[in-house]
Amino acid sequence: MNLQMNKANQISEVWLKAAILGATWAASEIILGSFLHNLRIPFNGNILTAIGFVLMIAASYKWKDKGLFWRSGLICALMKTMSPSAVIFGPMIAIFMESVLLEISVRTLGRNAIGFMLGSALAMSWILFQKIANYIIFYGFNIVEIYKQLMGFANKQIKTDFDLVWMPIVVLLLIYILFGIVAVFLGMRIGKSLEHKIQNNNLSLNRLEFDFLPKQNQDFPYSLSWLWIDLIILIGMLFLINWSPIYIWIPATLTVIFIWTQRYKRGLRQLSKPSFWIGFVVITMLTAFVITSIQGDEDKWLKGLIIGLQMNFRAAIVIVGFAVLGTELYNPTIRNYFAKTSFKQLPVALELAFESLPVIINHLPEVKAFFKRPGDVIRNLITLAEKRLHEIRPQSNVLVISGDYAQGKTNFIKHFLTSFEVKNLNLAGFYAPRILDQNETIGYDLVEVNTGNQYPFLSLAPLDIKGDIGKFIVNADTFSRFQKSLTITYDKPTLVILDEIGKWELQEKGWFQTIQHLSKQSNVLQVWIVRNDFVPEILNRFQIHTSNVISIESPDAEKTLFQQINNWQSK
Repeated sequence: MNLQMNKANQISEVWLKAAILGATWAASEIILGSFLHNLRIPFNGNILTAIGFVLMIAASYKWKDKGLFWRSGLICALMKTMSPSAVIFGPMIAIFMESVLLEISVRTLGRNAIGFMLGSALAMSWILFQKIANYIIFYGFNIVEIYKQLMGFANKQIKTDFDLVWMPIVVLLLIYILFGIVAVFLGMRIGKSLEHKIQNNNLSLNRLEFDFLPKQNQDFPYSLSWLWIDLIILIGMLFLINWSPIYIWIPATLTVIFIWTQRYKRGLRQLSKPSFWIGFVVITMLTAFVITSIQGDEDKWLKGLIIGLQMNFRAAIVIVGFAVLGTELYNPTIRNYFAKTSFKQLPVALELAFESLPVIINHLPEVKAFFKRPGDVIRNLITLAEKRLHEIRPQSNVLVISGDYAQGKTNFIKHFLTSFEVKNLNLAGFYAPRILDQNETIGYDLVEVNTGNQYPFLSLAPLDIKGDIGKFIVNADTFSRFQKSLTITYDKPTLVILDEIGKWELQEKGWFQTIQHLSKQSNVLQVWIVRNDFVPEILNRFQIHTSNVISIESPDAEKTLFQQINNWQSK
């Protein structure tokens, strides 16, 4: 648990929440995805996307962070793609793009029914668009011509005035959008219900142990050179299949696939699926049928057969090629590179997500509960996600007010205290106004926040005496007075203000012992005023999450501080 909290300290609040929500989405994809796939249930991809959207929309009523949707989608996509059963880019691109479209829509129109509806409609439309694009990538534009020819043939057979070419696409699009509308309705309904206390619904839970963590193959000889070679071969083979004679591209394709399957066992698994060979036969026969029967070229059945084989060989190259590229992209060198970019928080978030995945899966109900009581299942998942967030998030009862030197941190806390009204919460501690002489700081006083009494604390040290803190000496009586008054046992919830926490405390001097004492008391919330220069070290030394930092540069700083105090008091 300590290791998880250390990781949680390295990422922002939104990435932390995305790790949990993305893992929850991935858990539903793993369990339900296998179930729907094995039963050959139609529109299984739409069902899984709808469940993911219900989760995200419902969770947005609890977690309102901007950027949560696309980050959760990215986490889920990477988890699904890195699992042993999926090493191609299709699922990753689909999940990520769906979450991005929802994010864009909500950012544009707001977190309301219209924003959710548009985002869901766009995401579901993307599923259809990507399926069409996949067919074109796999089989080339010949597949488009075959489809048009078949629809034209059907149009003549039934003698209708409707253009059947677009009819199936339009019908599918409407069905997909309907899935999105249902997801929005359920997500908003569940999200609103989360504002009330969720009663125990006695869903039966799985109590099995799962191990879905990705096993990175340390023995695999990752190579950046092979990554570039594989990419060049993939592009080159697509050109070769399209523009060279059959006696060149058939042996070339077989040679490349043999080499790939020797180095990458996953590539062989892609070709061993029955669905690939069923599609191989169907595409070949359909192409021959279109060329000979529909186009009327009875003597060109061989041409149709060759075109069908060409399309299937192209599909084999693309499928295996994407698998081998996906394997090489798991290279630790590449992951370390991205860890230094703007996505530097992603690896840590992904690790936390994978660590959370077995916990979430272990608490998933039986599959039939998803269909009998979907609302209760989603509510349980979100409640579990929130519980998991609290488990791994550092539970530090410290808020940090940050700002530059002489920027007004002390004046901020003084103004805050004048308007402070929180029932059943006592005040203690101090703030430290500067003493100025012609714009030069010559000392600091301590003002007791609960009485307003002011005491001398720091003064300039004589030239022949070394200061206790830089050029200042400490008034021992004032220090002892405040240290004694603060190191007591607090019977009631208390807000303790500590000004100018920094280098002194990092050296385990000054108010360090006071902080240690206060940190052991659950009914004490500390508010530290810290210079920007010391904030990173303070957070790391005292295990404080970045979400607990409030910059006085923020226009909503005072409002945020009030909200944080209220959140703490309501726990």
